[in-house]
Amino acid sequence: MRTFAFAVFILIGAAAIRVDGHHSFAATYDESRKIEITGQILSFSYRNPHSVVSVEAPGIDTAAARWAIEWGAAAQLLRQGVARDTLKAGDKVVISGNPGRRAADHKLRLLTISRPTDGWTWTGTFD
Repeated sequence: MRTFAFAVFILIGAAAIRVDGHHSFAATYDESRKIEITGQILSFSYRNPHSVVSVEAPGIDTAAARWAIEWGAAAQLLRQGVARDTLKAGDKVVISGNPGRRAADHKLRLLTISRPTDGWTWTGTFD
């Protein structure tokens, strides 16, 4: 009986522990650097755990490249005024962010985004 009670205690304790499977941004992005790209939105994936904006913009060699820009979770962005339909394919945007550690990957961790055609801007934080 004592073994059973101990096993139940361990299971309840394990269930109460918060499991955080979040990745480290520092492992993926160079947080000591900030770059800016200007391009056209190809798609906006409004999802969890992170939304992703795909943008066609000049790459390192100035040829057009598809950039993957990591942003906040859908619920977090919604609280900050960003809805599923805020960005659409074809929108021209200016994005600043921390570049990926491998330049050839064309990845950014979003810091700011603006749409010059109507003056919409987002500057905030996300986990």
